[in-house]
Amino acid sequence: MPRFVTFGEIMLRLKPPGAERFFQSPLLEASFGGGEANVATALARFGCETSYVSVIPANAIGDACVGELRKHGIDVSRIVRKGARLGIYFIEAGANQRPSVVIYDRAGAAIAEARPGDIDWAAVLADAGWFHITGITPAISQSAADLSLESVQAAKQKGLTVSCDLNYRKNLWKYGKSAPDVMTELVKYVDVAIANEEDCQKALGVSVPVDVESGRLDPAQYRTLAEKVLSTHVRLKSIAITLRESRSADENGWSGVLHTGKEFFVSRRYEICDIVDRVGTGDTFAAGLIYGLTHLPSPQEALEFAVAASCLKHSIPGDLPLLSVSEVKALMGGSGSGRVQR
Repeated sequence: MPRFVTFGEIMLRLKPPGAERFFQSPLLEASFGGGEANVATALARFGCETSYVSVIPANAIGDACVGELRKHGIDVSRIVRKGARLGIYFIEAGANQRPSVVIYDRAGAAIAEARPGDIDWAAVLADAGWFHITGITPAISQSAADLSLESVQAAKQKGLTVSCDLNYRKNLWKYGKSAPDVMTELVKYVDVAIANEEDCQKALGVSVPVDVESGRLDPAQYRTLAEKVLSTHVRLKSIAITLRESRSADENGWSGVLHTGKEFFVSRRYEICDIVDRVGTGDTFAAGLIYGLTHLPSPQEALEFAVAASCLKHSIPGDLPLLSVSEVKALMGGSGSGRVQR
């Protein structure tokens, strides 16, 4: 099996306990997370040889961050240790009709100041087979966008399969470029795109009428959206789209679709109640899809694995998807009652 490489920013995550508001009590729970690091964690825990690449400061906070990644079996030897600070994000967990809130503090972070030439891609990608990035890192700064483009160009030059979770973040695109300006060029080097309907519209400028307010999403509309993305960005080989039916912060319907350019697949749909943490669920979907496409016999099974894995992540606090293949396959097989395992 190929070695998997993911590249992007990891941050210090600070969160009030439970469903408290910011500073309702003088406590913040500290952990680490970020889109590409979450994907690397899931892949490593699924038994894949996985390397994570980033730029992380050489201080005690950076050491703790690298140690957390290493704990999950991720190869961290290719991380560049430089820069003044690790980015931070604050998250206030929503409940019922109150949505979750995220506040970023990542200006001047090590990855925001990284630029082309800072990472030796020939060494990073040697003997690798799959490279994963998201639309988050290119949104941080112009230099990070340039480094992101350099990374996918190097990966394609070496013949790797490249995946990109489009991950549009409106609060990050502040340096003068729009998301389509940057992402349209980046996806020229991508084989597998992962998105939701907003990502397609805001990151790539591709949209079709999709009714997200009816309470039940129509997969046929997402087939049209996927076909439009693939016909507009002709170098893409496939696209997977998640379907989230948000009825409250605690209750969502969850499913996904996959278009391979030739066939269209629709997953089983899960009703998720009493959500513990939504953050990282899309990353877990991406990791599950990557695992499924490389380890399972069919695109349908790959999609089902991705949706089941991301469904389970809704039950786990923190960014990191602390899951195993056996747990995901058990849910795929219908074991979703939550009964105690003795």
